[in-house]
Amino acid sequence: MAALTPTAAPAADRTAPAAPVDTPPASGPRGGRRRRTGAWRRVVLAVAGLYFLTPLAASFVFTVHTPGQGVSFDAYTALLSADGFVRSLLLSLGLAAATIVLSLTLAVPALIAVRLGSPRLRPVVEVMCMLPLVVPPIALVTGISTVLRWGPDHLAHTPLYQTFLAVQDEDFPVVLVLAYAVLALPFVYRSLDAGLRALDVPTLVEAARNCGASWPHVVWRVLLPNLRSALAGAAFLTLALVLGEFTIASLLGFEPFAVWIVTISGAHARMSVAVSILSLLITWALLLVLSRAGTASTGAPAAPRNPGKEPRS
Repeated sequence: MAALTPTAAPAADRTAPAAPVDTPPASGPRGGRRRRTGAWRRVVLAVAGLYFLTPLAASFVFTVHTPGQGVSFDAYTALLSADGFVRSLLLSLGLAAATIVLSLTLAVPALIAVRLGSPRLRPVVEVMCMLPLVVPPIALVTGISTVLRWGPDHLAHTPLYQTFLAVQDEDFPVVLVLAYAVLALPFVYRSLDAGLRALDVPTLVEAARNCGASWPHVVWRVLLPNLRSALAGAAFLTLALVLGEFTIASLLGFEPFAVWIVTISGAHARMSVAVSILSLLITWALLLVLSRAGTASTGAPAAPRNPGKEPRS
C-alpha cells in the first residue's frame, strides 16, 4: 500500500520554477496564410500609393518644368501676389469653420435628445438627415436662388428685406454656410451616430445627474469628451466638403477658393495646378490637425519622482 500511495513532492521541488517550453515558430497552413496576407497588404498599399501619388507627381512636374526652359518655381512664388488668392482662401476657411459650428450645434443636441428621450424617432431623424444625399446640389441651389430672388420683391417693406441682403454679403455669404450645413448633414449624422452607439449614454447621464450636474454640465463635461473622436470625424468631413465645393458657390455668384481656382485656370494654367496642389496640402494639414485633436488624450497626473520613499514628516 505504501508503494501505491503517492507521496508529496519535496518543498524544493514544489517551489522550483517550471522549465520553459520552447514553442516552435508558426508553420504550416496558418503561417503560410499569414505570410500571404501580409504580402497582399503590401501589394494593395503599393498600388494605392501609386494610384494617388502618380497624378500628384505628374501635376508637380507640370508646374515646375517648362520644355526648353528647364525647372522654375515661378508658379508657386507668384501665388501670394496673385489677385484673390488670400481672400478666397480665408473666405473658404471661414465658411468651413462656420459650417462646422452650425452643423455640430444643430446635430449634437438633437441626437442626444433622440437617444435619451425618443429612441423610436431615430429612423425618422436618420431619413431626414440622409435626404441631402438624394437631392442633387443643382436642385438645391436652384431652390435657394429662387427664394433669394423672391424675397426682396415681396418683402421690400418689411424688416426681413435687410436679412435677405445680409445673408448674401460677398465678404461672408451666410447663405453658403446654410447650404453647406445641409450638404454636410449626412456625414455629421453618421459620425455622431457611430460615436453615440459606442457609449452607454443613459447610464452616463443618469450618473452625472445623480451627482448633481446640470444638463449643460452633463453635455459639456461628460458627453462631449467621450464624443471627441466622433466630433473630430464630423469636422473632418465637413471641412473637406466645404473646401472642395464648387457648384453652389459658383451658381450663386460667390468666389471661395474652389471657384477662384477654376476662374484662373483659363489664363494661368500652371498657377491653377500649383494652387490645386497647395490646397490639397493645406486640406491634409488641417485634417491631420483635426484628427490629432480627436485622438489626443487628456494628460495624466505626474508620478512622484521617488515612489518607493515616503515623504518625511
